[in-house]
Amino acid sequence: MNRTECDILKLLAEKTYTSQREISEATNYSLGIVNRSLRFLINNNYIDREYRPLFSAIQRLKDSSPQNAVILAAGYGMRMAPINLETPKGLLEIKGEALIERIICQLHDAGIQEIYIVAGFMKEHYEYLIDKYQVELIVNPDYSSKNNLYSLEKALPHLSNTYIIPCDIWCRQNPFSKYELYSWYMVSDARTSSSPVRINRNHELVLVEKGCPGNAMIGISYLEKTQTSLLYRKIRELCESGVYHNSFWEEALYQNNRMIVQAKIVSSSDVIEINTYEQLRDLDSNSNQLQSAAIEMIVNVLNINPADITEITISKKGMTNRSFLFKCLGKRYIMRIPGEGTGQLINRAEEAEVYYTIRDKCICDNFLSIDVKTGYKLTEFIEHSRTCDPLNIEDVSKCMARLRNFHEMNLQVNHEFNLFDKIDFYESLWVPGHSVYKDYTITKENVLSLKHYIDTHVFCKTLTHIDAVPDNFLFTQNADGDEKIYLIDWEYAGMQDPHVDIAMFGIYSLYNKEQIDKLIQTYFKGNCDNDVKIKIYCYISVCGLLWSNWCEYKRNLGVDFGEYALRQYRYAKEYYRIVCNELGEERKKWGIR
Repeated sequence: MNRTECDILKLLAEKTYTSQREISEATNYSLGIVNRSLRFLINNNYIDREYRPLFSAIQRLKDSSPQNAVILAAGYGMRMAPINLETPKGLLEIKGEALIERIICQLHDAGIQEIYIVAGFMKEHYEYLIDKYQVELIVNPDYSSKNNLYSLEKALPHLSNTYIIPCDIWCRQNPFSKYELYSWYMVSDARTSSSPVRINRNHELVLVEKGCPGNAMIGISYLEKTQTSLLYRKIRELCESGVYHNSFWEEALYQNNRMIVQAKIVSSSDVIEINTYEQLRDLDSNSNQLQSAAIEMIVNVLNINPADITEITISKKGMTNRSFLFKCLGKRYIMRIPGEGTGQLINRAEEAEVYYTIRDKCICDNFLSIDVKTGYKLTEFIEHSRTCDPLNIEDVSKCMARLRNFHEMNLQVNHEFNLFDKIDFYESLWVPGHSVYKDYTITKENVLSLKHYIDTHVFCKTLTHIDAVPDNFLFTQNADGDEKIYLIDWEYAGMQDPHVDIAMFGIYSLYNKEQIDKLIQTYFKGNCDNDVKIKIYCYISVCGLLWSNWCEYKRNLGVDFGEYALRQYRYAKEYYRIVCNELGEERKKWGIR
C-alpha cells in the first residue's frame, strides 16, 4: 500500500463511510485518487465493496498500530524565561490544563495507556503523574549538558509502535489515533527559516537548500516497529560518538538528505509549540504561569503593561546567573535571574549597596533596580557591545587602565570580601563535607600560610570588583565613534586590596606565568615593585583555591565547569610554589610552609 491507500484504509477503520465524496472531503484527496485507492483496497482484499475493512486489513492495522508513547520532558526550557525558573515547561497551563496532562489525556482517548515520560530538570514536579495517570518516569541525568537525543536514548528499550512527543506542544484536536499504518513526522504548514526540512512533491521530508525556508518542525512523530529497530541502532551510534551532545533526536531520522519517515502536515493554528513567554501569553493571556515575579518587577519599575514586554530571549547563561533580554517600548533591557545556589553565595543587600554606590560614577551599565530578596536585577541593555578578548594585548591594556581608574576613585562600602573567610564558607557548603581532591588538606594549609605576607603588604583597601574578569568588561562605541568600557556584574564586590582584581583577571583568563607577569606590568605601567608582584602571586594562589571551592559547591548542584574548575585548583598549588621560589629562604620569615 502507498501512503494514500494507507490513509484511506485508516479512515475506514475509524468510521463508516458510504460514498467516495465523503472520503474525499475527509482526506482532502481528489475523487480520482480516492477512486483509484479504493479499487486497490478492494482488489487486494483489504475492504469489501461497502468499504468495510476485511480480515487482512484488520490484521495489518493490528500489527502497525500504536502500543505506547514517549514524552520528552527533560530540558530546561530556557527560552521560556522567566517562567522556566518556577515551572518545568511540560507543566505550563493553557486554559487551566497542564500541557503534559492534555497530551496524556489525548493519548488515553486514542487507547494508549503505556506512557513513558523522560524527565530531568525539575523531575520531581512530574512525580504526581505516576499516581494520577499510571505513567512511568525515566530520568535523564544528563539533561543540563546534552540535548534530547540523549533523552530518547534512555527510552530506547520501550520503542516499538511508538509516538514520540515533546512536552511543550498544545494540540487543538487530538493528533493521536488507535490506528497508524506507517511512520511519520509532524510539520506545520507555516514556513520558517529555522527549519532544516521541507515537504517535497512525494510528501517526503527533505533537507532545504541553504537560505530557503522549511516547514516548521512540530516534533510529534509516530514510529512503526520496523522503523524503531533502525532508529535504535542509529541513536546508539550517535550517542556513542560523543559529538552529538547538542543534537535533537531528529538527527537519527536523517538519511541521504531526507528523513526516513513520511511527512504529516498540520495547520499552524491547530498544533502550537510553546517555546516562549510571549507564545504562552498569545495562546492564553490568563495563564497562571504568566504571573511571574520577574515580569511583575519589570512592570513596576518601568511603569508599563505586561503586553509591552516583547522579544524575550536568553541573553546568557553565566557562571553564577541566567539573564534574559527583552524589548519594551522600543528599548532593550536585561533582567538578571540568580542561578543555582546563589542564595547561599551572594548577599543581595550588600550587592545593592555596591550598585547604589557606583550608579552615578559612569563605571557600570545603567542599573535600574535590584530586589534584595529574589536577587532579580534590571538594567538597560548596552547595544553594540563586546567583551574583552584576554588574548588581545590592546584590549587588556584598556581594561587594566579602566580598572586602575576605578581603584583610584577609592570608593567605600560597609562590607568586605574576605578571601580567607570565603574559602572556609564555600568549603562549609560541600555535600559531602570533603573535597574531591585527595591532597586538598595540605594544599589548603599551604595557601593559608601565605596570609601573613599578604596582610603585611596590603597598604589600602577600597571597593574592589572581585570578579573583574574579561567577560565583565564591555566595550562599546557611541554614534561619534568614541569608545567606552563598562565593568558589569558586581555581585561579589566589597572592600579589599584592589590588587586582588588583577589576580582574578589572570586566573579567569587561564593565563600562564608569562602572561600573568605581562598583565601585572600592564596594570602598573611597567613599574611594579617586586614585593607587590609576589603579593599578587599570593592572591593568585588564594583566589585559585577560593574559586576551586566555589566550583566544588556548584558541582554538588549539578553545574560542572570542567577545565576552569581544575585549573583553579592548579593555580592554588602552582602559585604557592612560585611564591616559595621567589622568596627562597626568606619565606620562613613570613611563616610560609
